[in-house]
Amino acid sequence: MFSKACQYGIKASVYIASQSELGNRVSLREIAYNVNSPEAFTAKILHQLAKQNILTSLKGPTGGFEIPKGRAAQIKLCNIVSAIDGDSIYVGCALGFDRCDARQPCPMHNKFVDIRDNLREMLENTSLLELANGLDVGMSFLKR
Repeated sequence: MFSKACQYGIKASVYIASQSELGNRVSLREIAYNVNSPEAFTAKILHQLAKQNILTSLKGPTGGFEIPKGRAAQIKLCNIVSAIDGDSIYVGCALGFDRCDARQPCPMHNKFVDIRDNLREMLENTSLLELANGLDVGMSFLKR
């Protein structure tokens, strides 16, 4: 459903949010390890998220990634998905056709529209803080 880059971006952002709420700035190496992602690929994704002001990147010996205190509650999953994958998840065809709409639907179009609408609602209403809190109390995990 999400691209691999988007999956890593969401996991990394949740991890950064959980650490930022504790007052910690985290290194690329720590993030990649804790979300089980390739370091170089994760670096590209995190810099893309930093360009979109979803997280902050600081250079130097005390540098790393963070989300300013209180900001994780304002960042919704849709912000991350949009920054990495654009809006294709909301308009794409379930069967991968270039063009699929109510006038010329694929066999799955009418059922998939409801799924896309529910997904959009979930992404627009779920904050990074909400997901980070699940990590902090051990109700969810970022790697197996």
